[in-house]
Amino acid sequence: MARFLIIEARFYDHLNDMLVAGASQALKAAGHGVDVITVPGALEIPGAISLADASGDYDGYVAIGVVIRGETYHFEIVAGESARGIMALTMDGIAIGNGILTVENEQQALVRADPAQKDKGGEAAKAAIALLELRERFGG
Repeated sequence: MARFLIIEARFYDHLNDMLVAGASQALKAAGHGVDVITVPGALEIPGAISLADASGDYDGYVAIGVVIRGETYHFEIVAGESARGIMALTMDGIAIGNGILTVENEQQALVRADPAQKDKGGEAAKAAIALLELRERFGG
């Protein structure tokens, strides 16, 4: 059994609830332990993962959040920089599933967040599990 940390940028409560439920369900179904923490926004997720990983308490991570395009350039910054930060940590050997939705509108987010539909939270958890298994296979 591995220990996973779900880091959620909680902004849209109803969407995050679905994403966290999907991720938690997938991790528990695979026999893993799960904790959840909340950070202010998607930009803080990579930093939180880095801090948590330094503790040695977790084997893998699932990033959860929702970024909906607005009228300003802020969407591109948040979407791109959070993904870049997560990718940099992944390239350093940290097992992370990226479940941060970057969508045009709330309807797209609802379909992707719902565990009964696209279940992107569950998919992110399965990606984290897969990366952890690869790290173990290659001696990381």
